[in-house]
Amino acid sequence: MAQSEVTLDPVAATNAYLATIPPAARLKSDAYFEGGYWIYLWNFLITVTVMLFVLQLGLSRAMRERAERVTRLRWIHTFIYFALFTVLTTLITLPWTLYTDFFREHQYGLSNQTFGAWATDYLKALGVSLVLGGLAVAGLYAVVRKLPRSWPIWGSLVAMAFLVFGVLIGPIYILPLFNKVTRLENPTVRDPILSMARSNDIAAQNVYVVDASKQTKRISANVSGIFGTERITLNDNLLNRTSLPEIKSVMGHEMGHYVLNHVYELLIYTSILIAVAFGILRRGFDWAASRWGSTWGIRDIADPAGLPLVMLIMAAFFFIATPATNSIIRTSEAEADAFGLNVAREPDGFSQVSLKLSEYRKLDPGPVEEMFFYDHPSGRTRIYKAMVWKAEQMRSTR
Repeated sequence: MAQSEVTLDPVAATNAYLATIPPAARLKSDAYFEGGYWIYLWNFLITVTVMLFVLQLGLSRAMRERAERVTRLRWIHTFIYFALFTVLTTLITLPWTLYTDFFREHQYGLSNQTFGAWATDYLKALGVSLVLGGLAVAGLYAVVRKLPRSWPIWGSLVAMAFLVFGVLIGPIYILPLFNKVTRLENPTVRDPILSMARSNDIAAQNVYVVDASKQTKRISANVSGIFGTERITLNDNLLNRTSLPEIKSVMGHEMGHYVLNHVYELLIYTSILIAVAFGILRRGFDWAASRWGSTWGIRDIADPAGLPLVMLIMAAFFFIATPATNSIIRTSEAEADAFGLNVAREPDGFSQVSLKLSEYRKLDPGPVEEMFFYDHPSGRTRIYKAMVWKAEQMRSTR
């Protein structure tokens, strides 16, 4: 075969894929994704405003005093305070949440939920947050009380333990609260996925399907769980809206996260970030409490009434750290992309599914924009990498 017949220009092939998306669709997805930048900023500003509101009006002190009247057990004080605090702040921010999570999703055609179904899921999520969040916060405050000098280090380890616990129980106990999970019975799709899993030493005997279409039009999948709780899952949008090559490319990517130990890496990175955040929190809390603590009714950092100040400082830290955290995640995603291409060997399937993701992700950002705002590689980047892989495979088979 002549060399010209087997040569592929990755740039031209990438541009050809991008050109298949109509301009109107590009404008719509760009507007949705770019709007997310402003939503992230407004989420931070609203958090700061609400936390200061709760402190300045004495609401935090009043909730602590109410919790203290219930029992003498301090960890229960913290749990009750957290429940009251969560319900209060949820009610205050409900109009904003309704816009961002319900009305805006319908505005851009991404949601399949009625208001009643959305509200039901929202209340379920609130219940889960009250229970698991309450236990986590009570545990962290117990560490602060017991280890007043070294709590930032020990607290980060406790926080990581709760994160591991969430990873373990999430797919098995929490996901079924919101969605029906069934085994994938279609051998045409199931068997290639399990074959890829076996070839990469992933201990999974079944593939599961989540009925996510009752909530959203988004496609997703994951290989979740650790310490023997691994599970291969894809949502029914991926199953029903994409071809087998596209499904294989997505599942190859998700297997990459598992084989490359990304869940462990991210847990370590997160624990380090939390330790740094806790160190800054201790200094920032002491500084703020020395100036306004008597006005707000905060005793010390072990006082649950100081939780709004804790939330404010932590929100500021992670807002500023967003480019770094995005880069950490984006690097893992790029590694999983490369792994998936080598496992599934479906560069065109991967490119096609990347175009489907562009329904709610900006397809072609600038390099600075991608570096700061993207926690996944952009559609253009992913398609280009797939076309480079395809070109190199064609070159090697001449």
